[in-house]
Amino acid sequence: MNERMNYRSVVKWWLMIGVFMIFMQVIIGGITRLTGSGLSITKWEIVTGALPPMNAAGWNHEFDLYKATPQYQKINEGMSMSDFKFIYFWEYFHRLWARSMGFIFAIPFFFFLAKGWIDKKLRNQLLVVVLLAALVASLGWIMVASGLVDRPWVNAYKLTLHLSVAFLTFGYLLWATFGTFGFEKNIIRNNQLKKWNVNLLILVSLQIVLGGIMSGMKAGLTYPTWPLIDNGFMPSILFNSANWTWNNFENYDSHPFMPALIQTLHRSVAYILTGVGFWYFFKMLKMNFSSLYNRSLYIWIAMLSLQVVLGILTLVNCIGVIPVGLGVFHQAGALFVLSSILFLNFISRREI
Repeated sequence: MNERMNYRSVVKWWLMIGVFMIFMQVIIGGITRLTGSGLSITKWEIVTGALPPMNAAGWNHEFDLYKATPQYQKINEGMSMSDFKFIYFWEYFHRLWARSMGFIFAIPFFFFLAKGWIDKKLRNQLLVVVLLAALVASLGWIMVASGLVDRPWVNAYKLTLHLSVAFLTFGYLLWATFGTFGFEKNIIRNNQLKKWNVNLLILVSLQIVLGGIMSGMKAGLTYPTWPLIDNGFMPSILFNSANWTWNNFENYDSHPFMPALIQTLHRSVAYILTGVGFWYFFKMLKMNFSSLYNRSLYIWIAMLSLQVVLGILTLVNCIGVIPVGLGVFHQAGALFVLSSILFLNFISRREI
C-alpha cells in the first residue's frame, strides 16, 4: 500500500465544489439543449463574450446574427426579442458558468500547490482535468458551429462527443476527489468483484453515449411509448435492409431509421444494465464485504431504479416535444448512476 497524503479539509471542499460545478454545467447544458438555446450565440469570444449585450443596439446586433442562422430561418422565424433573450440567457449562462469554473479551479490550485497541500499524484490528476475541460470547451464550439450552417440543430454525433467528454471530466475529477478521503482502509481486494464493477461501469458509459445520441437526434419523439415500440419490441423499420445505408446514418434527420435504431439500442442497453445491476446488487449484498460497500450498493440500486423511472417518464411524455424538466432530471440521474458505480469501483480496486 502506497503512502497517501493527509489532505487538508479546504482542499477536499475545493475539489467537491469543482465536482458540483461540473455537475451543474452538465445540467445547465441540458437545459440549454432542450430549450433550443444552444445556437443563440453565434460567436465564441472568450474574453469579450464574458459580458452580455448592454443596450438595445447590442441586443439588436446579436439578434441579427442569430437571424442569419438556419435555426432561425427554418424554425424560429418571427420570434420576438423577448423570446430571443430567453434562449440567449441559457447559452450565455452555460458559457459564463464554464468561465467561472476556470477561475474557481485555477486560483486555489496554484495557491495549494505553493503551500505544498497537493501532492504529485493529485497535481497530475488535476492537470488531466484541465486538459479534459479544455477539450470539452473546444468540442462545445465545434458542436455549436455544426448548427450554424445548413442544419437548424447541432450535429447529434458532435453533441454526444461533447457530452461524453463532459461526463468523463466529471468522473475523473470525482475519482481524484475520492482519493483525498480515507477510503483506502475500506478497499476490498477481490478479482470477481472488481471485474463486475468494471463491467457495470462499461455498461453505464455505453448507455450515457447512446443517451447523448438519442438526445441529439430527438429520438424520443419517434416512438413515445413504453413498453412497446412501434406496437412491438422492435420497430419494423429496422427489418428493412434497404434502410441500412450510410446516408441514413449520416443524415439521420432526413429519415426515421436512425432515431428508431438509437432508441431501440438505448432501450435494450437499459434493460441489460437494469438486469445486470439488480443481479449484481443481490449477489454482492450476500457477500457482505463491508458496511461501507453495502451502503454503497443500496445507493447504486436506488440511483439505477430512479434513472429507469425517469427514463420511462421522459419517453412517454415526448409527445411532440421533449419535456425539459424530465429530460434534465434524467440527465442528472445519469450523473448520479455514474457516480455510484465509480465509487464502487474505487473501493474495490486492488491498487491505491
